[in-house]
Amino acid sequence: MPNNKRASKDTKAKAVNVLNAKAKDGEEREATLARLALKPGVRHATIGNSFSSSLFSENHALAINASTAVFGDAMARARDGDKSLASDILAAQAVTLDTMFTELARRSAVNMGEYLDASERYMRLALKAQANCRTTLEALAKLHQPREQTVKHVHVNEGGQAVVADQFHQHGGGSENGKSNEQSHATGAAGESPAMLGQDPQGNGVPIPSGEGSEAVPDARRDKSRRT
Repeated sequence: MPNNKRASKDTKAKAVNVLNAKAKDGEEREATLARLALKPGVRHATIGNSFSSSLFSENHALAINASTAVFGDAMARARDGDKSLASDILAAQAVTLDTMFTELARRSAVNMGEYLDASERYMRLALKAQANCRTTLEALAKLHQPREQTVKHVHVNEGGQAVVADQFHQHGGGSENGKSNEQSHATGAAGESPAMLGQDPQGNGVPIPSGEGSEAVPDARRDKSRRT
C-alpha cells in the first residue's frame, strides 16, 4: 500500500512537470528542447518550482506550465515598462530583511549574558540583514524617482563663441576655469585672429632678435672733439 501511494505521487509529479510546447515549422526535436531549456522563462520557472514546491504542502507540486505562464506575464509587463512587479518585489524583500534583522538582534540579546560568541555571531547576521534592507529600500526609492537631467550653463556674448563652463571643470585647474569674465572668446570676422602683442598698428615691422650683438657705442671720453 505505501508503495502504491509513492508511485501515485511520483506519477502526479511527473505529470505536472511536463511542459506543453510546440515545435516551429521544420524544427528538429533537439533544437526545440534546446530552445525551451535556454529560454529565460522556462529556466527560471523550473528553478522557482524547485524552491517553492513545498510552500503550500509537501504533496502539492507546482505545474511547470502554470509557472511558465506566470514568468512570461512578468517579463511581458517588464518589457512594456510596468514597474509594479519590481516595486512589489523590492518592498516585500525589504520587509522580510527587516524581519530577519529584528529576530537576529533578539537572539543576540538573549545570548549576550552567557554566550558572548553566539551573541556576536547573531549580531553580525543582524547587521548584514539591516544593510541589505537599506540597500533594497534605496533601490526601491530610485525606481520611483524621476530621471535627473544635467543642464550645462552656456555663456554667449555678442560676436563671441559659445563656451560650456562645465567642460573646463573636467580638465581641472580650479574654480577659475569655469567663470565667465563677460568677454567674448573670439572677435572679428571669421578667419581673422587678434593682433600680436607689440605689433606696430601702422604696419611697420617689429625688430626681430638675432644672434648678432648690438652696435658698439663710442666712449665719450675717447671723443677727440672734447679733448682740450
